[in-house]
Amino acid sequence: MLENSIFVILALFLTGGSLMMLWSKQSILSAFGFLIAMLAMAGVFALLENSFLFLAQIMVSVGAVVVLSLMVIITVNMKDEDLPDEPKKLRWILFSAILVAPFSFLMYRALTHMHQSFGVSQEGYGTLKSMGGELFSHWVLPFEIASVLLLAAMVAAIVIARKEPN
Repeated sequence: MLENSIFVILALFLTGGSLMMLWSKQSILSAFGFLIAMLAMAGVFALLENSFLFLAQIMVSVGAVVVLSLMVIITVNMKDEDLPDEPKKLRWILFSAILVAPFSFLMYRALTHMHQSFGVSQEGYGTLKSMGGELFSHWVLPFEIASVLLLAAMVAAIVIARKEPN
């Protein structure tokens, strides 16, 4: 019962953060909505007792992506009058939700009809030590490429936003 209550609270935070991210007119509030949604998702992973995904969500999504987004937003300092007018934004969101709804229903049906018990996993499978060993032995290059791309995006945003002296 406690797990269900915690899940409902996390789901409300995830939904609220997502809606805040979509409908906020200020980009800094959208970034904070994204932060709330990512922290709630990390909480769901913790509730599922998946320590690797919980920590990866905190370190990558919250620690890197959200902080990078906030730095870019603060650096760019976009004003409301510079933003484009989006009169059909709500229609596009509704259209996207209608497109995603059948797939969400199918996923819900598939997940509710799954077997509730899983086979016993091998000793040490899914632990932080085994996942870290796998990531840093076979996946080092993609990991470093992603970090260089994030750094390049941040530098590019700063260069674009830099004001030229008059």
